[in-house]
Amino acid sequence: MEGGSIRRAMGAEGRFRSVEAMLIPAIVLITGALLAYTTGVWAERRSGVLKPWHAGFFALGLALDVAGTATMSAIARSGQAAATGAAGVLTGIMQVTGAAALVLMAAHLAWALVVLIRGSERARGRFHRFSTTVWAIWLVPYFTGMVGSMAS
Repeated sequence: MEGGSIRRAMGAEGRFRSVEAMLIPAIVLITGALLAYTTGVWAERRSGVLKPWHAGFFALGLALDVAGTATMSAIARSGQAAATGAAGVLTGIMQVTGAAALVLMAAHLAWALVVLIRGSERARGRFHRFSTTVWAIWLVPYFTGMVGSMAS
């Protein structure tokens, strides 16, 4: 995402003008995270062995997710997008599982680097089991956030 796009969405006081101005970058970042992380996880699973470029996609997915989460947090802090009822429950689930997913993604990337640097061929071949579990957990906040935003 270009810095200019973010600056245009922000007012003179350095805060976003509206939820709508923040929502598009947040959706692009989170969806980019989904694409990058999914590419890394499933390419690694299909190849049957962890390769450095898989870890690159894990890192890209994590970076995009952190940026998207920061943007979503700014939306929540603005107070302009309060969710109630079912949307509020889904938002709460998304927040808790999203935080857990970020921690798991960071641990996943760190473990991938350890396996690539010091791991045996056996460890490289079994790594995909951990990858698909973390990816599946990551999908929970992605989809609860999507459904929650549509419900509000």
